[in-house]
This record gives sequence, structure tokens and C-alpha cells, in this order.
Amino acid sequence: MKFTSLNEIQEESVSHNPAIKKKVMLRFGDLPGLTNFAQARFAPGQIAPAHAHHDMCEVFFVEAGAGTIRIDGKEYPLNPGNCIAVEPGEVHEVINNGASELVLTYFGLRVQEKVLI
Repeated sequence: MKFTSLNEIQEESVSHNPAIKKKVMLRFGDLPGLTNFAQARFAPGQIAPAHAHHDMCEVFFVEAGAGTIRIDGKEYPLNPGNCIAVEPGEVHEVINNGASELVLTYFGLRVQEKVLI
């Protein structure tokens, strides 16, 4: 059993943009296949630049605010209640183009890395 509380977790920087802060509730190794379970907060104008993961899926749930996620060049809205699953290898970028803080709760699942031939 693992127990965590957002109120007791220290903020740390998101690897893709150190200005964006997150609280990690579960880390790699805490549960089989899980790479992380965290909540990130994007101030208006903040962007997690385009990147891809070849060894994991990511699932984002929009708690509050509004923004855009760009996946392989196509834009999708980030509004409260939206859930977005990003497949391995998909290039994705999160943009807070709204007027208030964008709050995302997200997790990653480890998959076998695809070998491109």
C-alpha cells in the first residue's frame, strides 16, 4: 500500500520546462509499469515543449484551467474534465494559452520500446 497527499509533497520542476512545477505522488518503481503519477501546474503562457517518449504512454486529465495539447502537429483542447492519452512515439506539447492556471494530473505507463527498422 502506498499513501500520499498533495498537501505534504514538495514541488519540483518538470523536466521539459523547469519553470513549470509538479508534485509527484508516485514514482517509477512504486508500482509495476507505472513511471509516475503527478500533478503539474502551468501558469498562463507556460509551455512544456514538444517531445516524445518511446518507452511510455502518458495520460493527462485536466483538473482546472484551459489550454492546448499538440500531438503530432494536431491541436486538441485542454478543458476541465478532458482526458488525453498519448501513445509511445507521439510528439506532444502542452500549452497554457488560457488566462488562468492550467492544472493537469497525469501518469505514465512503461511499455516496451519500439525498435524502428
